Amino acid sequence: MQLSKNFTLAELVESQTATRKNIDNTPAPAVIANLARIAALLEQVRALVGAPLTVSSGYRSPALNRAIGGAASSAHVLGLAADISTPKLSPRALAMLIRQSGLVFDQLIYEGTWVHIGLSTGAPRNQVLTARFGAGGTTYVTGIV
Repeated sequence: MQLSKNFTLAELVESQTATRKNIDNTPAPAVIANLARIAALLEQVRALVGAPLTVSSGYRSPALNRAIGGAASSAHVLGLAADISTPKLSPRALAMLIRQSGLVFDQLIYEGTWVHIGLSTGAPRNQVLTARFGAGGTTYVTGIV
């Protein structure tokens, strides 16, 4: 199913972890509607970059989200987030470009080797963070550092 010009449902639900662990990652109709929203935002990012994007994680069923250790409140579970990269830019440069673009998003997180971009069910926060991974777990700092 085509969600937008360049993004398919299959692409936004594909998960190697789900396949490996035999976890059903089929979204409900309401989640598919949210995936169409995130696909529309990804189209805007793709146009901004001028190159294709790779989606490493889109929708995660609650079982899949638990299996990978995702936050219980993750926008991925609602189909409102995607982890992306592009061969054209480093993840940091991609995050900076999105932050400076004026695109409307709820959350943008520079995660080192990818960028998380998400929408919300309410008013967008335009929150920009950098993830820091350490022995004590993941912490977040405001901005892109």
